[in-house]
Amino acid sequence: MTRTRPTDAEHSDATQATGTPARGKYAPVQLCDSDILRRGLDTFAELGYAATTMRELARRLGVSHNFINDRYGSKASFWRAAVDFALLDAQPELNQLMAEHHDDEERLTSVVVQLYRLAANAPQINRLIADESARDSNRLDYLHQRFIKPFWDSIEPTIDRLVAAGRIPPTPTHTLYFAVVGPALALAQTPIADRLNPTASPMAAQNRNSTAEALSSLVLRGLLPPPMS
Repeated sequence: MTRTRPTDAEHSDATQATGTPARGKYAPVQLCDSDILRRGLDTFAELGYAATTMRELARRLGVSHNFINDRYGSKASFWRAAVDFALLDAQPELNQLMAEHHDDEERLTSVVVQLYRLAANAPQINRLIADESARDSNRLDYLHQRFIKPFWDSIEPTIDRLVAAGRIPPTPTHTLYFAVVGPALALAQTPIADRLNPTASPMAAQNRNSTAEALSSLVLRGLLPPPMS
């Protein structure tokens, strides 16, 4: 007769063999929802969507192989839930920041600095966006509609006024996007940053904000050079 649930003796044997308690199919999940989504995000960011298998997610979450399907419906739905969790507060924070400034140059400066700080302190979602931005997929459509387009729509009027005023040269939208957002995505590239400057470790956790501010200052100097006297 086939058993669908391990016996207590089998649990004990598995514990002795691995040194950790064995998870039965019906064992309770030990993580809260935020930890589940955070670990999922870490896995997608590290491995990429295609290489992130349900088996690997289950291993990292310490759950049964059916958990993702049972809780979220599919790997794709779990990916969307992890992305939503990571980016939930990003746009409201930027909107509030823009509302605090009435001068267009000050508004753009504050948004770019904050964007880079967010990117530097959330390397997992930053890395995921950088990876997905290079692939034509439904996941990129989701990122674009839910997060990238709303962000760009919120700052585009400010940029348009600066272009009209001659402060920013007329430039295609995608080029401006690369100029503003591209360097922020590069803040996820910690391994190459540490190799380029090994003594300073510029991307170390304690230096993330200073690195973001230095990079945003460099980018803004190119976008908004000092007015000619």
